[in-house]
Amino acid sequence: LKDQFDNLDKHTQWGIDFLEKYAKFVKERIEIEQNYAKQLRNLVKKYCPKRSPKDEEPRFTSCIAFFNILNELNDYAGQREVVAEEMGHRVYGELMRYSHDLKTERKMHLQEGRKAQQYLDMCWKQMDNSKKKFERECREAEKAQQSYERLDNDTNATKADVEKAKQQLNLRTHMADENKNEYAAQLQNFNGEQHKHYYIVIPQIYKQLQEMDERRTIKLSECYKGFADSERKVIPIISKCLEGMILAAKSVDEHRDSQLVIDCFKSGFEPPGDFPFEDYSQNIYRTISDGTISTPKQEGMRIDSKTTVGKAKGKLWLFGKKPKPQSPPLTPTSLYTSSTPNGSQYPIFSIEPVHYCMSDIKTGKPRIPSFRSLKRGYFCLQGPALEDFSHLPPEQRRKKLQQRIDELNRELQKETDQKDALIKMKDVYEKNPQMGDPGSLQPKLTETMSNMDRLRMEIHKNEAWLSEVEGKVAARSDRRHSSDINHLVTQGRESPEGSYTDDANQEVRGPSQQHAHPNEFDDEFEDDDPLPAIGHCKAIYPFDGHNEGTLAMKEGEILYIIEEDKGDGWTRARRHNGEEGYVPTSYIDVTLEKNSKGA
Repeated sequence: LKDQFDNLDKHTQWGIDFLEKYAKFVKERIEIEQNYAKQLRNLVKKYCPKRSPKDEEPRFTSCIAFFNILNELNDYAGQREVVAEEMGHRVYGELMRYSHDLKTERKMHLQEGRKAQQYLDMCWKQMDNSKKKFERECREAEKAQQSYERLDNDTNATKADVEKAKQQLNLRTHMADENKNEYAAQLQNFNGEQHKHYYIVIPQIYKQLQEMDERRTIKLSECYKGFADSERKVIPIISKCLEGMILAAKSVDEHRDSQLVIDCFKSGFEPPGDFPFEDYSQNIYRTISDGTISTPKQEGMRIDSKTTVGKAKGKLWLFGKKPKPQSPPLTPTSLYTSSTPNGSQYPIFSIEPVHYCMSDIKTGKPRIPSFRSLKRGYFCLQGPALEDFSHLPPEQRRKKLQQRIDELNRELQKETDQKDALIKMKDVYEKNPQMGDPGSLQPKLTETMSNMDRLRMEIHKNEAWLSEVEGKVAARSDRRHSSDINHLVTQGRESPEGSYTDDANQEVRGPSQQHAHPNEFDDEFEDDDPLPAIGHCKAIYPFDGHNEGTLAMKEGEILYIIEEDKGDGWTRARRHNGEEGYVPTSYIDVTLEKNSKGA
């Protein structure tokens, strides 16, 4: 390798180029890892958007599992970023630094080799010059000798010419001897430098280049290992991420999801009852009693189904205007008369016409429920209905109220802890005045106590609403049970809600009442016989009652209950002066009387 300096130069340059080529490969791999991690994070962000705290979507196990998988995938993306960072710091960065150092070292070694070669060339030139000079002087000495010998043999030459030729020969010979000695010295010096160059200097430079190339190879080996270690270090964490995905998949419970759907959409309303049988054949097969006489005068008192419903409703009208009387005749024989001992006549109803009227009432379109729905929607917009969740079905309302009570209890606990901390701090300040002024804590303590009182009032109000809802659910269960037992015995009478009640007083009034007030069919809200009270209530909060059909009340006012809440958040009540209307159920404390139906 002593004469392969140029080849070693090319080889070391190839080694550095290969090192940089591998560094470029690592850089591209790092970019791939970074882009992969970035795309994974964007994917997770796309399918797992940020939700506001008020977002209450059902937490199905399949959704939870998917969110857990997204979280594990996000962690997996983080591990890919760790791989890229480790490769960039341990492999790529180290390769670039080593490549720079390697180039500097190689340049230095090559410069030393070139300097040694230049010095050897210089010694060779000096030796070659002395050699050529010695050769030239030898030729001149030979010419001088030949000239001397020629003159010395020439008989015609003078002694002076011969002596001059001899001096010239001696001079050339002397100069040849001096050049000979110079050539010998330069030759010896060149041979020594050449030996030193090829046996000491160049081998040392080549050894340094060899060591440099070997270190480059070792560095590549270490980078190869570091490249693999960067991936191997995150394998345990990636395995945990994959195990988390598997556990998330195993956590999916179809029965629990079904139960969540049931709980989410469970309204708490009871199913509608059976429709009664409507016998329209009564008008065909009925018989006329021999003891009754129908007169044309009494045709004006024919019974209207809407009038019957109005009598059951009391003094409440939908839009503040009474309707025009429209009394289409049922049958000519629907109304019978009977005579009293003094000769007066009063109308009586046979069983068949009454049954026909009741069938007409039950099949007629109820108007009050639509009005109550209108009021319910109006108050949902005004605020109180939203506050007590009366716009929701009973079961959903119960859940919302329970959640709010839990939140208020947590806030109350925080305020209580804060109050205790302030009291302790105040005691410390009182014992050690230098630590602070106890009076400075009083405003904060007062504010905390005020917040606690406010939270307690809110909790009490929501607990009252919750008790009301739970009581209604229990009442519905009891009412549904009794309805199942007595369904075929009592079909029920129509209430203002279009539902059925057991109160027989709400049916068609007796003959004497009809005779005493013959014009009651023209105004269905002028009934002098009010509905019986089934309990009483106390107003917890004031209510303005600006809307049509509502009843204003003051806080603490006592009212009679004449109709229970049917699940829409409104209760029908009456004052002592006979004024009736609907009030929010959540604004009153209701007490129902036992056996009130027959009272």
